[in-house]
Amino acid sequence: MTSPVSQPAWRDLQNLAQRLAGQPLQQLFAADVERAARFSCADVGLYLDYSRQHVTAEVMAALQQLAMQQSLTARRTALFTGAVVNDSEQQPAWHTALRAPRTVIAEGLTTAVVHNVLAAMRTCVQEVRSGQWQGFTGKTISDVVHIGIGGSELGPRLVYRALAQPGHGPRVHFVANVDPATLDDTLARLDPETTLFVVVSKSFTTAETLANARVARRWLHQAGAGEHALARHFIAVSANRAAVAEFGIRRMFEFGDWVGGRFSLWSAVGLSIALALGMEVFEQLLAGAHAADQHFLHAPAERNLPIILALIGIWNRNFLGLAGHVVVPYAERLAHFTAWLQQLEMESNGKGVARHGAPLQTATVPMVWGSVGTNAQHAYFQALHQAGTMADIDFILPLAQPDALAGERERQRVANCLAQAEALLWGRQQKPGQEVEPARHFAGGRPSTTLLLQRLDAWHLGSLLAVYEHKVFVQGVIWDINSFDQWGVELGKELAGELLQELTAPGSSSHDAATEALLEQVRRGGIN
Repeated sequence: MTSPVSQPAWRDLQNLAQRLAGQPLQQLFAADVERAARFSCADVGLYLDYSRQHVTAEVMAALQQLAMQQSLTARRTALFTGAVVNDSEQQPAWHTALRAPRTVIAEGLTTAVVHNVLAAMRTCVQEVRSGQWQGFTGKTISDVVHIGIGGSELGPRLVYRALAQPGHGPRVHFVANVDPATLDDTLARLDPETTLFVVVSKSFTTAETLANARVARRWLHQAGAGEHALARHFIAVSANRAAVAEFGIRRMFEFGDWVGGRFSLWSAVGLSIALALGMEVFEQLLAGAHAADQHFLHAPAERNLPIILALIGIWNRNFLGLAGHVVVPYAERLAHFTAWLQQLEMESNGKGVARHGAPLQTATVPMVWGSVGTNAQHAYFQALHQAGTMADIDFILPLAQPDALAGERERQRVANCLAQAEALLWGRQQKPGQEVEPARHFAGGRPSTTLLLQRLDAWHLGSLLAVYEHKVFVQGVIWDINSFDQWGVELGKELAGELLQELTAPGSSSHDAATEALLEQVRRGGIN
């Protein structure tokens, strides 16, 4: 594969960026009365308005040409047909197969494999939600504790928070952090007789997850559950059957090595979602994602939501030099969306070498951050409006339903989102005959994208998440990187394993002076 910087379209884009540098975004908008219609599109229950981005039709055409020069069409086909796209681990990344109908057959795997797991999940969910599944004293399950970390936890946590309806199923509690307070505080609120643990780890060797799982097992023992009774309180989701059996868990749901962790909520990793919300809701989530898959496969580039989002990100990062990407969902139920997206984008595309090992010649993923609006307006929006550095912003706005729109708070939610995007574009500048204090001056010209959802339900949420997954894939193709490995995560894990031993059994070590000094402070149990 060729580095993108050597492609003709890359040089064209550099020239376009220089030409646009002296043309403020406000000018582009004011000069084209059709701009909002020209730079927007809709499909799969989503409406994308990127008219407030600093782009022209010429820029978008050059970006599309760059994607084609980087073999996007061939790489997309490889993704959907189960070919090797994770080069360093020689694996497919076949999360699209997890949400495909049974009728779809692709090389190397039929979706019957996936649907067998879904059928087993359906049985388990029915047993728990109907009360047939009981704890060691014969009581029904009231609470599920999902133990995992990273991709094994962020997606299910996001979906549960977005869609949960109190009283419609077991409550789900998510435990990722190995900090004792996380699990201990959760267990303090629960009854061991009615609690089910779902332990999620692809390898079933993840240190944090297993440490928390061992504490959960001990908690049940202390409550009087014998070893044989633990089968009523533990389910594993993993690709390592031997390790699960060694831990002592009998009920296991498997997902393949071809499922990447941060793309895995569509697999049995989403069991907690189905337990809490019902299998029908989980299947609607899959259906929405599959619709987005088909859109990504078949929609032309100029109206393809993931491709457009990806190209806008490439333009802002590599040609306008924006190092930050801020994501602001105007929906409290999407409170965990940004954390999920941080892992999806930065773990996937935060790479320093190309797919086949050559050092990269360009920057890749920006720093992704953000939080829920309207809270965000009272935190960091001051900097987004007036600070010297600029960031690219995604506003995500689920539409209100007609009966809800009558509510004042609902109107405020919508109005605030639309107002912030408008203010970032136009700013506030001095007009003839008026004076504006310097502190009240807003330059404007700050780029943003607005993405509307028809409604926040399982189908539309599945569509939204899949669109962002494919955006990340497209950017990885353009940058010529492997979006499906994460070797940068491993070094810290290796060092943590060494330090864990040294905290309890000091010995000869070869750490740097700062680490040695900090270790000594920790061993003393106090600051000296």
